[in-house]
Amino acid sequence: MTTQSVRIVPLDATTPNRKRGGDLRAMLTPTSVGSTSGFMGVALIEPGEQINEHYHPYSEEFVFVVSGELEVDLDGVTHELRPDHGLMIPREMRHRFRNVGTAEARMVFHLGPLAPRPELGHVDTEEVA
Repeated sequence: MTTQSVRIVPLDATTPNRKRGGDLRAMLTPTSVGSTSGFMGVALIEPGEQINEHYHPYSEEFVFVVSGELEVDLDGVTHELRPDHGLMIPREMRHRFRNVGTAEARMVFHLGPLAPRPELGHVDTEEVA
């Protein structure tokens, strides 16, 4: 790898996305770094907030919890997520994340492969409250 192909993206250089709840930051994407196989970001979820239920018709989602206390509903079944937990969400599985703790939760997510077009990558199944 040459240094010309390396791109570092600071979190504070990304735009918050609150469309699904929480603060989702897409960091390493086809637009920002030219990725071709998927994209990576960070979710910042305040106590009491949630990322509403949705699914990905083309992608698996890989999650790593950095900090905080989360619950995730996977096709309606609730699971506990804590720091240093990893999770793989299969394609088309409905999922929702809730911060059930008293501090901000942070989780890193990666989705791949990419959908044919960005607007096809997520299917929302509930509205943001």
